[in-house]
Amino acid sequence: MNPKVIITCAVTGAGDTVGKHPAIPVTPEQIANAALEAASAGAAVVHCHVRNVKTGKGARNVELYAEVVERIRAKNKTVIINLTAGMGGDVEIGQGENPRQFNEANTDLVGPVERLLHVKELRPEICTLDCGTLNFGDGNTIVVQTPAQLREQAKLIQSYGVKPEMEIFDSGNLWFAKQLVAEGLIDDPPLFQLCLGIPWGAPVNTQTMAYQVGELPKNAVWAAFGIGRNQFPMVAQAILLGGHVRVGLEDNLYLDKGVYASNGTLTERAVKIIELLGSKVASPDEARDILKLRKK
Repeated sequence: MNPKVIITCAVTGAGDTVGKHPAIPVTPEQIANAALEAASAGAAVVHCHVRNVKTGKGARNVELYAEVVERIRAKNKTVIINLTAGMGGDVEIGQGENPRQFNEANTDLVGPVERLLHVKELRPEICTLDCGTLNFGDGNTIVVQTPAQLREQAKLIQSYGVKPEMEIFDSGNLWFAKQLVAEGLIDDPPLFQLCLGIPWGAPVNTQTMAYQVGELPKNAVWAAFGIGRNQFPMVAQAILLGGHVRVGLEDNLYLDKGVYASNGTLTERAVKIIELLGSKVASPDEARDILKLRKK
């Protein structure tokens, strides 16, 4: 186990959770306040998406990200900000015999430069890099990241001086992420996030996490999460296997059965698990040392 465990809190995501929970953060103010709540509860890293303030759907407007960052930094100078770069790869294939007729209302597919505009503009300490294409759910939606696109994104992120958190949704993602490391497109130490339980990626169980951990480069820093009711079991599993952890309303809406969570209560539960298992929670500056980030 790590003597110091980094907690990342993913505070809102882009999923269809508005209306399924009474307090999903939607506006920049709500998202920033959720991040500040998580930081106060023990999160060293806050992972932020933004949403359309009218519809609640995921967005990628630079000005929304800028307001979130500004509001967080106005009250907390030390928490590590991790901005998603996962938006801009969504495609809903046409139904039946017309697969080329994309559903434009649910398709948001842009190139690497546009996908990373907010990262270039705001220079967060960390941004995500989803490392492969995935069937996303049971419908006709896929999330697209080709090898050529990912190489270009990795080069851009590296040129911006931002650390990529490589999101691993299945074993092929991990294989390609290691190739990016081998090609020198990812600076040491490489940072991996093992994402378990998202249909139809890697299943959420002990065997899958242990397999993926065994495939990581020797100098990797890694964290993992499970979605829904598997969030806390995977917190414990990641700690026992020597990793770091992620919680938050992006991945799980409930603290206990029938009890809605907040980002603060989810983080507090992660703190408790870490301490019960004999480790300690890393502060933001301790996390910067582990991740080899520049101290703020």
